[in-house]
Amino acid sequence: MPENSLQLRTVAVTRYVTPLREGGSLPALVEADDGFLYVLKFRGAGQGVKVLIAELIVGELARILGLRIPELVFCTLDEAFGRTEPDEEIQDLLRASTGLNLALHYLSGASTFDALVTPVAPAVASLIVWLDCLTLNVDRTARNTNLLVWHKELWLIDHGAALYVHHTGPDWARPKPRPFPQVKDHVLLPAASDLEAADALGHARLTPARLQAIMDLLPDSWLTEADAQRSPNDQRAGYRDFLTQRLAESTIFVQEAQHARAARI
Repeated sequence: MPENSLQLRTVAVTRYVTPLREGGSLPALVEADDGFLYVLKFRGAGQGVKVLIAELIVGELARILGLRIPELVFCTLDEAFGRTEPDEEIQDLLRASTGLNLALHYLSGASTFDALVTPVAPAVASLIVWLDCLTLNVDRTARNTNLLVWHKELWLIDHGAALYVHHTGPDWARPKPRPFPQVKDHVLLPAASDLEAADALGHARLTPARLQAIMDLLPDSWLTEADAQRSPNDQRAGYRDFLTQRLAESTIFVQEAQHARAARI
C-alpha cells in the first residue's frame, strides 16, 4: 500500500460479551460480524471521543514504526444493544456510543508484560520509549505497562492517554517546546540503550505523507464531536502539525530520556 494511503476495516458488533472494567473508559469484549472478538473502546465513555482519536493515531504510528499492535478496526454499534443490558451504567454507555467506535483485535491468551520476567531487546525498548516520548504517552509504567506478551512476542495496547495536551483547550497544538519528564517512569527505559538509533528510524519512517495518511483515517464524526467549532480538516492539520513539531524537536526528548535512563541505572 502506498505510504500516503492507509485503511481500517469496519465491522459491526453482533454480540456484547462482557465489560472489561479497567480504568475509566469501561471497554468491552465484543464479537463482530466477521466472527472475531474485539476489545471495544466506546466513543460515549466519560473520557470522550478524543481518547479514540489518540488510540487510533498512536496505534498507527506504532504500526508504521514496525512495532506490534493488535489490528485496529472501526466498529459500529447499533442502538438496539442499549435496550436489553440490565446494568444501567453500561446501558447508558451503549446508548451514548451508537455509531462508529474503535476496537482492537482481542489477543486471546495474552499475558500482561512483566519486566522482571520478559527481557526486551534494546532496539525494541528504545523504539517504544521514543514513540511514547513523541506522543506524550504517560501510561507505560511498571504500574500499568499497557504491554502484552502473546505467542512470546511483545504487543502494544491502550494509547488513549497519549496526546493528553489535546484535552487542554483550542490552542493545544500551537508550536511550543514540550518536555516529557514522565519518561523517567517508563517501564522499558532501563532497556532503552539505542535511543539515537530509534530516533533515526522514527524520522525515516514517519514521513509527512504517512503522518497525513494517519490523519485522513480520523472520522469526521469524531472530530466534530471533539470540537464543533473547528472543521475536521483543521483538526487533522492540528494533529499533523503537532507531531511534525515533535519530530523536529526530537533531540530534546531523546536527550531527556537518556538523562533519565542514566539516573535510573
